[in-house]
Amino acid sequence: MMKVKVAVVGLGKMGLLHASLLNVLPNVELIALCEKNSFIRRFCKKTFKDINVVANVKELSDIDPDAIYVTTPIFSHFPVIKAIYTEEIAHNIFVEKPLASSYTKAMELCNLARDQGRVNMVGYNRRFTVTFRKAKEILDEGTLGELVFFEGYAYSSDLLEVEVNSKSLPRDGVLRDLGCHVIDLAFWFFGELKVEIAEIKSIISEGSEDFVYLRIKTLEGLEGEIKSSWCMKNYRLPEIGLIIRGSKGIMKVNDDKLELKLSNDKTVTWYRHDLGDNVPFLLGGAEYFREDEAFIRAILEGHNVEPSFQTALKVEQVIAQVKETARKK
Repeated sequence: MMKVKVAVVGLGKMGLLHASLLNVLPNVELIALCEKNSFIRRFCKKTFKDINVVANVKELSDIDPDAIYVTTPIFSHFPVIKAIYTEEIAHNIFVEKPLASSYTKAMELCNLARDQGRVNMVGYNRRFTVTFRKAKEILDEGTLGELVFFEGYAYSSDLLEVEVNSKSLPRDGVLRDLGCHVIDLAFWFFGELKVEIAEIKSIISEGSEDFVYLRIKTLEGLEGEIKSSWCMKNYRLPEIGLIIRGSKGIMKVNDDKLELKLSNDKTVTWYRHDLGDNVPFLLGGAEYFREDEAFIRAILEGHNVEPSFQTALKVEQVIAQVKETARKK
């Protein structure tokens, strides 16, 4: 069986999660881990005896991976991916969402991927969650009739009680950290989006982007709104969701549940376990396994996979529109 040789750059929570999943996929050989923190490197060298552990991404050149996972902080996605392409370290790249810290940088990475890359993917993993997949299927079947309006949200309590100027504050605002998931889902469900109204609020400290509201419209004229905050009460775990209204009913969907209420008063509810949410190895959520499996399969079979860099660029374009529109208020 042909195996894809993979390296993981960045050994935080997401790096360790993906490394663990890749290590159990039968057609993957995890050959290297890259981490700049010396303490974590020493730990990995003791724990993973047969895997190369390096401090700098350029050191991976001599190891010759087929694919690289980039799971570093958002601000470092651009320099790491640029180095991988320009140094020709690997041609297949998976990066955790979002693609980059700005639309301009994301565009440059897309150009590099077009010129020097093969398979590329961005970790908008809600596309691999069974509830959202079922929702997409219902929309494609036209069950809701003509779509009228949609509401999207991305909430968590992660920074609800964080002190002002705390070192735990992330560098990027909530839209790029959490809200980008629901923007990607809106693209997947409805197509191209254009921002008409946007508002950004600072809750924790001046200049922090802790709450974002945007009013958007698709090319077909469907209107909707998206709200995102990491300072919401009663969201112990982050939650992404959509409420979609059509001429024949309403659909509500989040990470764990899908409810379809039709105009004939028929209501159907599906939970994760109703939709076959099973994978061979469960860690962090079944969607992570499916996501990694899809990326590796695309490399082996030589085809593209979604969400790609180019698709993720559209999310960055919306975020740029939000910032520009809010700035003009």
